[in-house]
This record gives sequence, C-alpha cells and structure tokens, in this order.
Amino acid sequence: MKKPLLIVLIILAVLLILPVINLLQWTFMEKKPMDIIIVDKTVPSINREKHKSFNWILTNDRFVKKDKKNSFSYRKDYYGFIPTRPLKKKLWDRNEYRLADLKELPEKADAIYIADTYGVFFNEWYQAFSQTRRTRKIYGGLNNNDNLLIKEMKDRNKLVVMEYNSFDYPTAEYESFRAQERLGLKFTGWTGKYFSSLDSTSRDFPVWLTTMYRKQYQKPWSFTKAGIVLLQERSVIVLEEGTHLIKPMPDIITEPSFSAGWNLPEMVVFDQWFDIIDPMDNNVISKFRISTNSVGDTLLSQNSLDNEFPAVIQEPLQKRTYYFSGDFANKDITYCTSRLKGFEKLKGLLYSSKPDDPRRFFWLYYKPLIKGIFNDYYSSMKSQQ
Repeated sequence: MKKPLLIVLIILAVLLILPVINLLQWTFMEKKPMDIIIVDKTVPSINREKHKSFNWILTNDRFVKKDKKNSFSYRKDYYGFIPTRPLKKKLWDRNEYRLADLKELPEKADAIYIADTYGVFFNEWYQAFSQTRRTRKIYGGLNNNDNLLIKEMKDRNKLVVMEYNSFDYPTAEYESFRAQERLGLKFTGWTGKYFSSLDSTSRDFPVWLTTMYRKQYQKPWSFTKAGIVLLQERSVIVLEEGTHLIKPMPDIITEPSFSAGWNLPEMVVFDQWFDIIDPMDNNVISKFRISTNSVGDTLLSQNSLDNEFPAVIQEPLQKRTYYFSGDFANKDITYCTSRLKGFEKLKGLLYSSKPDDPRRFFWLYYKPLIKGIFNDYYSSMKSQQ
C-alpha cells in the first residue's frame, strides 16, 4: 500500500473512531436529575436558536429530567411560541402555564431559565412582509403569570435565571417594573447592539433604525463602518468605529474570582443585543465595556451613560437569582454534537484564535457560565437531600 494512501486511511479511521469514543464517554457520564422550566417566546423558526444552545449545554453536561432520566428536548421541553408543521402554512401554537399551574409547577421544578420573552412579530413570521419597519406582535412579552412564577420560584429558594429581553418592549410597563423589583435591579430603558456594518444597505440591517435617526437628528443616516447602536424609546445613539470607538465590538470583562471559579475568560467579545441596567445591590459577575474614545465618551455622557455596565448579576444573599444583560443563548448550534464529551476541545474548528471572533463567546464564556451556575446549584441540592 502506498504511503500517502495509508496516511489518508489512518486519518479517516481516527475521524470515525474519535466521535464514537466521545459518545461512549458521554453515555457513561453521571446523570444529574433536575427539573428545569425553560421559557422562550421568541421562536420565529423551527431551529429554536434562542434556547437551543442552552439545551445543548444541559445535554452535554448530562442534566436530565427527574421523571424519565432523559435529556431535555429543545424542540418540546419549553414554554412559549411553537412553530407547527407544515411550515409553509405558517401555523403556530403556544405552550403556556396557566394561573392554576402556578401552585404545583414551582413546587415540582428546581430551576427556571427565561431565555427570551420578546416574542414573534408579523414581519418575522411572514417573512415576505416588509422588513423596513416594526410590525404588530403575534405573541410575546413578559406577563402576569411569568411574574408570579418568578415570585413562587424565588420564595422557594429555587434557581432563577433570566436573559435579555425581559424588561423592554413588548413587555407592558407594569409587568416590567414588577420583574425588575423581583430581581432587585433597575432597567435604564437603553438597549444596544453591535453591527459589523452600519451601512443601511447591508443585508439584515434594521432599516427602521435609520428612520428613527432621521426623525431625531433631522439629517440623513451616513454611517457605513462597524459600530454600536443604542436605543431608548424614540432616541438613537450611534457609535461608529474610528469616529466614536477605538474598537467596534463590546467586551465582556469578568471579575477574577468568577473567572477562576467557573473557568471564564477575563475578556471576550459580544455581538448580540444587550440592555443597560443599574444592578442596585446585586453582585456584578461580569460587565460590558465599550471602547469609546473622547468623542464617544462625550456622546455617552450627554445621555447620562457610561462605557461600562453590568453583563451578569447575581442576587447577593442566597445567590440563586441571575440576570444576563445580553442575548446570550442566541446561537444556532449543531445539536447532535451535544452527545460528544470533550467536543469543545476542537478549538480550531469551532472558533479561531482571533480575539474578535464572536464564535468564542459560546465556547469560552456562555458554556462555562451555565455549567458553573447549574453545577453549583445541583451540588447544593444534593447536599440538602
């Protein structure tokens, strides 16, 4: 046999054997029974990308449902908006907890993870509809039952984790206030996002932002480089690379104690939506940092904003309530890889060594963050049994 062919066969054999070994290692991992309520009202496609990555981590780390001891299904095991087949008919259903369920459900459940409550809108569900403006809501927003469930979970000292968007539109102002009060924080009303290009002709750029900008400043949208857009009701702030920003992407900086304890990086970039909150008395585990120059600092200061604000906070006493000020779980990951132990070691295939690669966020930050929070809580549950 020729040497080049032999090398190719060896490589193919290794590529086939390694997944089998990883699958066997995952199969024999110790299962961690925990009943988790997952809430996702923003499911405009069958991919369920707003909570799929969270379920991937649960499966990969061997968290299972208590009754059947099987993994959580990202397609079925959640409350919220449910796309139904045939997809071309654009039919949908909803899985909701009723008021009558709020006695038994929090008693049985160990944790709740609210991945996204923004919802689904007409122009997202019926994608042929114009994308140039905001349209009416089909389903979504934090409601009274959500708030009551959060209260019941907290009263029982269960684990509560919430993500952006939990306080802003389309959640009603009263329900937003109640949720902020439950978590002991204050939402400033400001939200933001990084855009790799602020050119309004770019694909997937929300053109309605340019309309808001023209109304506020009475001049045309002229931004074309990468940057960050901040929004508050009808106000828009644009921070462009070079003009206002030293570097365009926001960083997430983690406190050293949590960085070491949960194996989190000291710094990682973030490219999704975020909101700006006042943490009040909560512990700040990580914070956002926007790399503004003097012009950008002045623009933020004029709007009573700072270039650093919380990314992850923790209730300081029981340490069982968390809020993530960003769209952390938003990743359409290949789900079949969740049953391969050590899959994250394939660094070169999953993300690059470049610090500004946004793919690093899931593998280096979000995955160890979820594992740290849920494994700490699981350990405390076991110690109380």
